[in-house]
Amino acid sequence: MKHNTEDSISPVSFVANVARLPQKGLPVVIEADVKQRARLAEDHGLLSVERYRAELLVAPWKRHGVKVTGTVAADIVQECVVTLDRMEAGISEEVYAVYLPEDSKLGREGFHHGGEILLDVDGPDSPETFSGETIDVGALAEEFFELAIDPYPRKPGVSLQATDNSTEGSETSNPLREKLARFRQKS
Repeated sequence: MKHNTEDSISPVSFVANVARLPQKGLPVVIEADVKQRARLAEDHGLLSVERYRAELLVAPWKRHGVKVTGTVAADIVQECVVTLDRMEAGISEEVYAVYLPEDSKLGREGFHHGGEILLDVDGPDSPETFSGETIDVGALAEEFFELAIDPYPRKPGVSLQATDNSTEGSETSNPLREKLARFRQKS
């Protein structure tokens, strides 16, 4: 069994027991509290997360697999990459994942053909594997939340040239340059 540190566990962790799922599935609702939203904001480089809600259905799939479907919705506040102004954004993302037990024959052979892996770029992702009787569906929802965050939020009508008043070769004060310099120092 893998032991996680406090920091590596998702702030919206919800461990679902998938050993005996009802045929119709197990509904899961995750509504993040103030502390969880603060951790989400910190973990994902946001100014704040004002609302976070995941509505999931954890259901049996094929013989021993598990399918997780639903949505994750959030209201976030980011910093414009050009002006550094606060920007509010809404996230509404579909969640879909299929899990198979580690020892599943389908997991080992179902996506291979003659030693080659068949990939459909537009098709669903290959199933994830799990061991034991639980899956952290909260962490899964957080992954979809993260994918929906705009990595370069920019206020409407603002371009990079609009704030670059410096002359060629001059290092005058510019909020974007200062932020990039701080970011480079962290890496």
